[in-house]
Amino acid sequence: MFYKDDRLAIFIDGANLHAAARALGFDIDYKLLRQEFDRRGKLMRAYYYTALIEGEDYSPIRPLVDWLHYNGYCVVTKAAREYTDAMGRRKVKGNMDIELAVTAMELAPRLDHVVLFSGDGDFRPLIEALQRQGVRVSVVSTIRSQPPMISDDLRRQADNFIELDALRDIIGRPPRDHHDHHGHDDE
Repeated sequence: MFYKDDRLAIFIDGANLHAAARALGFDIDYKLLRQEFDRRGKLMRAYYYTALIEGEDYSPIRPLVDWLHYNGYCVVTKAAREYTDAMGRRKVKGNMDIELAVTAMELAPRLDHVVLFSGDGDFRPLIEALQRQGVRVSVVSTIRSQPPMISDDLRRQADNFIELDALRDIIGRPPRDHHDHHGHDDE
């Protein structure tokens, strides 16, 4: 499904990929991830989307964001909003779906293949729209976690489903004992 002369872009839904990798028991090595897809085609862009909690002196995800920025990723962040749910629990809302979709559609005319790192079923209309423009779409997520991280609709819509667990040896590393990078629910 990958051709050397394909113009390729990768779009990473940070919270979703982190949760999927964590469910499989490994961490993503983003340097290896970028190298791997550089190898599979002409990698034009690598985007990473995440919400950041503003106003906290130290955000656990800040070092990752800075590192990605210096290592060839286009990092797109936005301020997450804190709210209290019906049960009185503090939650953080920080959904980047629209930002990711807009960029993907803007780039579509200059791409042959988009690799989406997310299992979020909300992306199905985006995949359909990219396909209508003649772009092939591969989705990277997992059905090997309990429960599976990818929606059936999304998997069926994609041209190609890549099982994250199968990439473990290529782009993974053992989990470090660290605080959860994404302590928020993506609603």
